[in-house]
Amino acid sequence: ASALYPPLLGPAFRLHWGFVVAVLATVFVWWLLNRSTVGFELRAVGANASAARTAGVNVSRGYILAMAIAGALAGLAGVAQVSGTEKVLTSGVAASFGFDAITVALLGRSSPWGTFAAGILFGAFRAGGVAMQASTGTSIDIVLVVQSLIVLFIAAPPLVRALFRLPAPGAARTGKGGTPHRTPASTGAAA
Repeated sequence: ASALYPPLLGPAFRLHWGFVVAVLATVFVWWLLNRSTVGFELRAVGANASAARTAGVNVSRGYILAMAIAGALAGLAGVAQVSGTEKVLTSGVAASFGFDAITVALLGRSSPWGTFAAGILFGAFRAGGVAMQASTGTSIDIVLVVQSLIVLFIAAPPLVRALFRLPAPGAARTGKGGTPHRTPASTGAAA
């Protein structure tokens, strides 16, 4: 019992001090990626490993460090789940967390605060789905459908752009020879 996270807002809520640990971990990851040299190197390796190698960044070290940090954060999340919410370690305690984590990172656009917000959203879906099933008898699979639709709408625009070779939003359209396309509106001429 001494290894459990105490409740944050009292025993009526399932919110525990693991939430505070998650906020602190998010702040740390944001700082690491955006304000440190190590984070700059990690972002460079993630964006283009060949260019990072050419610039003198140890790419292998970057991969290993990124995996070590990700593993530490996953372990921290597992401790929060077992010590705060589940209170016991069973074989099925994290059955779908890996797939949920990939979806949350996709939805959060791989930014620390976006991933945090997406995690809160998916956690609310999961908790709300259990409560919905208990009170109304509605299938919890409705939550999975809503989560899948969110992922579809987030992932579909880049997929459609890639399949049909459409320009990215905000990219300048170019004519033949790479010159910008001129429209009557851009030249000031009346239509």
